[in-house]
Amino acid sequence: MLTLRNLSLHRGTKALFESCSLTIHACQKVGVVGANGSGKSTLFALLRGELHQDAGDLELPPRLTIAHVSQETPALAIPALDFVLQGDRELCEVQADLVAAEAAGDGERIAALHARYDTLEGYTARARAGRLLSGLGFANERQQAPVRALSGGWRVRLNLAQALMCRSDMLLLDEPTNHLDLDAVIWLEEWLAGYRGTLLLISHDRDLLDNVVSQILHLERGRMTLYTGGYSSFEEQRAAGLAQQQAAYLRQQKERARVHGFVDRFRAKATKARQAQSRLKALERMELISPAHVDSPFRFAFPPSPASVPPLLRLERVAAGYGGQAVVEAVDLVLNPGDRVGLLGPNGAGKSTLTKLLAGELGPMGGKLAASPGLRIGYFAQHQLEQLRPEDSPLMHLARTEPEAPEQVLRDFLGGFGFSGDAALAPVLNFSGGERARLVLLLLVWQRPNLLLLDEPTNHLDLEMRLALTLALQDFSGAMVLVTHDRALVRATCDRLLLVADAAVGELDGDLNDYRDWLCAYRARREPSSTERVSPSVDRKEQRRAAAEQRQRLQPLSTRLRALEAHMAGLGAGIHELEQALAEPRTYADENKERLKEVLLRQARLRQALAEAEQEWLELSERLEGLARE
Repeated sequence: MLTLRNLSLHRGTKALFESCSLTIHACQKVGVVGANGSGKSTLFALLRGELHQDAGDLELPPRLTIAHVSQETPALAIPALDFVLQGDRELCEVQADLVAAEAAGDGERIAALHARYDTLEGYTARARAGRLLSGLGFANERQQAPVRALSGGWRVRLNLAQALMCRSDMLLLDEPTNHLDLDAVIWLEEWLAGYRGTLLLISHDRDLLDNVVSQILHLERGRMTLYTGGYSSFEEQRAAGLAQQQAAYLRQQKERARVHGFVDRFRAKATKARQAQSRLKALERMELISPAHVDSPFRFAFPPSPASVPPLLRLERVAAGYGGQAVVEAVDLVLNPGDRVGLLGPNGAGKSTLTKLLAGELGPMGGKLAASPGLRIGYFAQHQLEQLRPEDSPLMHLARTEPEAPEQVLRDFLGGFGFSGDAALAPVLNFSGGERARLVLLLLVWQRPNLLLLDEPTNHLDLEMRLALTLALQDFSGAMVLVTHDRALVRATCDRLLLVADAAVGELDGDLNDYRDWLCAYRARREPSSTERVSPSVDRKEQRRAAAEQRQRLQPLSTRLRALEAHMAGLGAGIHELEQALAEPRTYADENKERLKEVLLRQARLRQALAEAEQEWLELSERLEGLARE
């Protein structure tokens, strides 16, 4: 049991928690939500003993094992699988004691430790660690790769796997889905649903919260309020309370009318019954919960898209890839104004490759791609966050796109994205990932595109900003192609789903529930059976010939992968050198101001190049793995 009694904690003059009392029982699963700065991560630090309250009591059971995801990953030479095994600390202690007992020749101690090792399922530990890594997207080859060779995103997944490997009584997860794709999110959701300890989960993924937790802990203005049910239930309960206030009630009626109008327009043109009903249900639920977000700081809308001759884009038998190797082939796709397309598919199947092709960042390897003369593309991808100028403010970034625009018009627009007052003038250098993502989004919206290409736009965005983005996308008059692990966003904004798998792109006949079923079957097909054996009747000469042909097929990909790994290592070394320079106090002296700008700009360029190289490496390695299995 976790108990807080009249607990208070202050940061400077701000009261994060003020006389808060709370009880969470063993094995309960609780989602922790609240605005940025409300104290979610601080609560976790209190539970881990890294902070201490200013007043009141915090009680935890004695000998409680708490697991959490580490923020740092040492650059170790050990394989990723062995790193995950270290998460089972109890088993590691038994193994160390066993080595000591064997060295001492203590037979009785050895026998007792072997029995303990068996009780802790030590003989299946490697298999358990492998299943965790596989669920989080690690191919067999990457499971054996040294930790120091993994990129930042994969190290985050590795830390998550190590935390899940821990034999814990309480699990603290702070935004575990930020670096996961949809497949890994679905797997993690199933794993957490079966977790037997107490779970506290900070997440901006409403589907994950609805499907995993049974209570919501809401942090707001120094208070903690515990609601029964998942996130949707919390929104409805909070909305009911806020609706009693006249201002909130009037806001609710306005929002209801807006959503009803959208639902009516959508119902009139819906052609796919199952997807249409799924989306309508999401929209109709949204009208019930909209009052729960009346105090959201984010309010924005896409301006009307410029007129263009349809289709906006037409692809006929197009192929795209890297290094002469196609990732997607024979793609036929037509995008018209008003299309809402969601891209689904396994990790590394080519969703980002297809998005880059549509954005013009990747040229076609074959086929025909034709664009409308009036096409204006708005493209959001994670590497664009690094293209922001660190020393410039949001106002300076926006003014650069349209120097003639009045400053008040720009400030009003910035305010809709949460950049008002001093925040509009603050340098991007100190912005969080969420603030950078919001800034890139507002720059995209300001461009008035008629084709939106969004590749994981919700990473680092909180629930309030995700809702604002959802509402804005519903009213967007142009076409949209969306890649995201946020299922709520897909349901509310997409009426057409495309499946990217095995180098092909085709329509998914169904909704996200059908995709989950397809994914389970796909994984089952891809996992080699332990009972498979090579038939003794197969001619060994034929085997050698086939193996030689396979090596020849894979050679160009393998060569490109090695080149990318060397390139990534060089980029990583360059970034590390710049970070060391930025850690020096003299770097920030007035006489070094120009030098600081140069360092920050070079750091941004190297990070962007590293992100692009990592994405290409991921897609090529997944392609290589798929070819090797054929």
